[in-house]
Amino acid sequence: MDTMRDRFGPVVSQLLDEDPRVAVVLAEIGTDGFEAARRRHPERVINVGIREQLLIGAAAGLALTGLRPVVHTFASFLVERPFEQVKLDLGHQDAGAVLVSAAASFDWPAGGYTHMAPGDVALLDTLDGWTVHVPGHPDEAETLLRHAVAAGDDKVYVRLSVQSNAQGLRVDGARFVTVREGHAGVVVAVGPLLDATLSATEGLDVTVLYATTVRPFDKTALRRATETAGTDVVLVEPYLAGTSTAAAADALADVRHRVLGLGVGRRELRRYGIVEEHLAAHGLDAGSLRERIGRFLGVAVGV
Repeated sequence: MDTMRDRFGPVVSQLLDEDPRVAVVLAEIGTDGFEAARRRHPERVINVGIREQLLIGAAAGLALTGLRPVVHTFASFLVERPFEQVKLDLGHQDAGAVLVSAAASFDWPAGGYTHMAPGDVALLDTLDGWTVHVPGHPDEAETLLRHAVAAGDDKVYVRLSVQSNAQGLRVDGARFVTVREGHAGVVVAVGPLLDATLSATEGLDVTVLYATTVRPFDKTALRRATETAGTDVVLVEPYLAGTSTAAAADALADVRHRVLGLGVGRRELRRYGIVEEHLAAHGLDAGSLRERIGRFLGVAVGV
């Protein structure tokens, strides 16, 4: 099966052909995937070199001329390193762009901490007006990329990962999907952690919601789910633990509730390892999730 990033190049190349507003801005990483598109549209496929602050600044300039820039590199170089430009060049100037990341929280452990960005979504939460998509499958990534590019002049972040669920679901770029219904709590699984969450909650009397668009946070879906499943909520996110706890708490502000945020811990893991070892170390494998979710909700998890 292809990865989300494998899908990214062909989809955006097609959009370059179809929409004269679309432009692609790169900083060396990912240029191979746009060689053919660059030959067709040399004025709209731009490589700024290894200059991530310029990457965002150039995208903002293109947006201010009326183009729809799609900006791509690793998450740590797209959100963290040029954050001042994201805040000012895009946010302060109301310039829209589609930021599309790779490497996620720890997709390439051999690259070390410089190539990891578990805090990217939390960092964007400090800014106003961002839509954040976290697909869990290449098919969902394609759908959400198309939504993002078509979203007028909005500021959109699409977080791609090599981690993937076995099957994609039908997503609409806005609402959570109800995957399972129960009565002993609500578990919100984000993007590529759905399969692990479903395995972890197998046989438990809980509602499982699937989120691929996390900002804006679908408060309506969470409220509706708690009407039958109760107001104990667990968030399972593939980035910094607790990133969405405030959003969930805000959705339930007028009722008594409890929220547990599971995700990537703050402690830096200094051995490279492999993705599966990082998932286990952060308690995001199915076995660890089952124990943590069961303990919080007070349900028997069995062996």
